Amino acid sequence: MRWNTYSEYLRRKYGMRVFRIGVDASFSCPNRTKERKGGCAFCDGTGSVAVYQRSGEGGFHHDSAYDRGVAESTISYDVDLKNQIEKGKRFLKRRYGAEAYSLYFQSFTNTYGSIGYLKKVYDEALGYGPFKELIISTRPDCIDDEKLSLIAGYKEKGVDVEIELGLQSANDDTLRYINRGHDTACYVEAARKIKEWGIFLSTHVILGLPGEGRDDYIRSAEVTSLYSDAVKIHNLNIAGGTRFADEYAAGKISLLSLDEYLDAIEVFLACLRPDVIIQRLISETPAHRLIAPRDFPDKSKFISLLEKKMESDGLWEGSFYEKT
Repeated sequence: MRWNTYSEYLRRKYGMRVFRIGVDASFSCPNRTKERKGGCAFCDGTGSVAVYQRSGEGGFHHDSAYDRGVAESTISYDVDLKNQIEKGKRFLKRRYGAEAYSLYFQSFTNTYGSIGYLKKVYDEALGYGPFKELIISTRPDCIDDEKLSLIAGYKEKGVDVEIELGLQSANDDTLRYINRGHDTACYVEAARKIKEWGIFLSTHVILGLPGEGRDDYIRSAEVTSLYSDAVKIHNLNIAGGTRFADEYAAGKISLLSLDEYLDAIEVFLACLRPDVIIQRLISETPAHRLIAPRDFPDKSKFISLLEKKMESDGLWEGSFYEKT
């Protein structure tokens, strides 16, 4: 492959098939408050809950998904962490032949709470292990040394720790437009602190946000490269129940075509630090929640197309890193 794959990283590190069990610990998000006006423009209110942890989605239909409340009103969640973990183990074992598991606090902002509450939730969930990793998804404005000390402390219990941090874009104008509630400097400071505590850092980036182009993708690659051990790259898509759904329906924003996204991600990868692990290359919003794009291939086909394109162009992850 012309980039560092996550599956190969896990195989080298653990010598077996390790899969994440995504759990919803009922965390919220500081951006989904009255003051911050309901969250990011792309967030549909599901908080990226793992598909095997959701029920009641049968009523979704992409043609009628412009209703702002549809995502939250039709999904039910199991709030029992033990049940979620056991359900996740059964699903991953049956579907993928999982041999070992990581505990993944996936939904919303999983450091948004008091230190006592965080410790209680993390300790309880880890007690249903064993787990190879503790992975916590959060925001740059919900990171401080007290929380990082707690998270880093789990390494002493034989668990590798990772924080997933949302950057999305290194363009502050874009961050304001999508209502992220933080700027690039906030992300950089949080990323620096995470690495000071010796914690593995994965950064989330979206390519194709309104008004962005090649220079923005290069800048996001540069900022991601500062401290990240890994990156999750998403193409912008439109999910029902979002501000972007309204703007897309009104013709105010457009999306990258498949060829345009292949160009964008090739530029991003070529400008990225060459040792960064690539955990994701394309969004995987369930079809019944997805308004657009509806014509992108599945993950396997997309990876094949990207590999052929980079081979044809003579590019690898990091090809332009020293130049940028």
